[in-house]
Amino acid sequence: MLQNFLTRDPNILLSIVNMKLRDQFQSLEDLARSYDIDVKALCDKLAEAGYYYQASINQFR
Repeated sequence: MLQNFLTRDPNILLSIVNMKLRDQFQSLEDLARSYDIDVKALCDKLAEAGYYYQASINQFR
């Protein structure tokens, strides 16, 4: 689901990632490790659309 995140629409990606963070993972690093994806690349992709990870709430906003 997230393995092809670089080609996904950022708004859809945001929805998927935030759902996974809310329901399954305690941190962004846990999610990235589980899906074997690069944290910086994921953050950069979402930053292009104006979304940034907030560790205090474990979500992108």
